[in-house]
Amino acid sequence: MANKIKYGIRSIYYAVATDDGNGVLTYATPVPIRGAVNLSLDQSSEQNIFYADDIAYFTSDSNNGYTGTLEVALLPDSFRKDVLGETEQTGLFFEYANTPTVEFALLFEFQGDESATRHALYRCTASRPNVSGETKETTITPQTETINITAMPRINDHLVKGRCNSTATDYGTWFSAVKEP
Repeated sequence: MANKIKYGIRSIYYAVATDDGNGVLTYATPVPIRGAVNLSLDQSSEQNIFYADDIAYFTSDSNNGYTGTLEVALLPDSFRKDVLGETEQTGLFFEYANTPTVEFALLFEFQGDESATRHALYRCTASRPNVSGETKETTITPQTETINITAMPRINDHLVKGRCNSTATDYGTWFSAVKEP
C-alpha cells in the first residue's frame, strides 16, 4: 500500500562524488549526518511558453534540480573535511578562502504512514554554515547549523533525483551505496 501522508526527516547521508573528467560521477561509501532537523528544497525550473493561433501552442519546462537548505543539530567534522574542504591538523580544523567545495550525493528518507520513502539527489553542492550562538539561560536551547544545498542534473546523463519505497529491491541497502539507474 502507498503512503497517504509524509512526515519526519531522518537518515541523511552524503557520498562524495568523483568526476572522471567526462562528467561521469562515481560515489564513495555514504556517510551519515546525524541530527536531521529540517530539509527544505524548492524545485528549480523555468517554463517556456510559445504562443501561436492566439493560444499557448507549446510549453516546455526545464528541470534544473533543486535549491534549499539542510538544517542539522551539528555538521559532522567528516562533512566539513570531505565536502567543505576544511583541513585538519591534529584535531585543529582550518578553513581557507581558496579551497573549493566538493560535489556529493545526498541520501535521505521521509517517514510516511506505510513506509519511509528514500531519496537520492545525485549531484549536490553545499555552502558553509553560518557561525552563531547564544547564551545559556535557565534552560538549554540547542542551536542548529544550516547549509544551503544545490542539487543539479548530472553532466553525463542529466539525472537529478531518485527515490524508492519499501517494496523496491534496493530499499534495504539504499544507504550503503548510491544506487544508479
